[in-house]
Amino acid sequence: MTKAEKIAFTISTLQELYPEIPVPLDHKDPYTLLIAVLMSAQSTDVRVNKITPLLFAKADNPYDMIKLSVEEIREIIKPVGLSPMKAKGIHGLSHILIDKHNGKVPKELEYLEELPAVGHKTASVVVSQAFGIPAFPVDTHIHRLLYRWGFTNGKNVVQTEKDAKRLFPKEIWNDLHLQIIWYGREYSPARGWDMDKDIITKTIGRKTVLNDYYKNKKAR
Repeated sequence: MTKAEKIAFTISTLQELYPEIPVPLDHKDPYTLLIAVLMSAQSTDVRVNKITPLLFAKADNPYDMIKLSVEEIREIIKPVGLSPMKAKGIHGLSHILIDKHNGKVPKELEYLEELPAVGHKTASVVVSQAFGIPAFPVDTHIHRLLYRWGFTNGKNVVQTEKDAKRLFPKEIWNDLHLQIIWYGREYSPARGWDMDKDIITKTIGRKTVLNDYYKNKKAR
């Protein structure tokens, strides 16, 4: 297969598997999405989705959030991990949204990245999922799969994002990054990986990945 054929196969397979793409984190507006994505760092979406209703029942907008203390926020979100840093970030960014953005979440990446505890990936998720602006957030699933498929050298997420944006059409970035996330969880996980179920990697995966997989399988 040529690189173009591999890209076309990947896109068509993902579209067939995921014609409708659910957003992994429960939210109702850009603010609740921003908070949920911030909380998901080094945690799972399932865990975050269990905790955000508890937090949003008390504060689902920046004006109510700043009425809570950092410690109160921390106690609520403690199960998701890294709660001291995340609580400070949530409280701090809520103040900034009120002071600088009239209580609204900005659409611009540069303004989002200025907020406490909001990095490039979090900002990219918000602009793509809340505002429909083309972005290609790279999480561990996307980083792992694009390396397995031979679309990136896998050195870091910054390079992976650049490679993804270069290879895939801009108009499908927002859908594609979610499709890859779901595919990674269901068919190509980091642990318990079964190549027979992972049709994309089995068909187009880089040779070193395939060889390592079968060597390890024989060793078991």
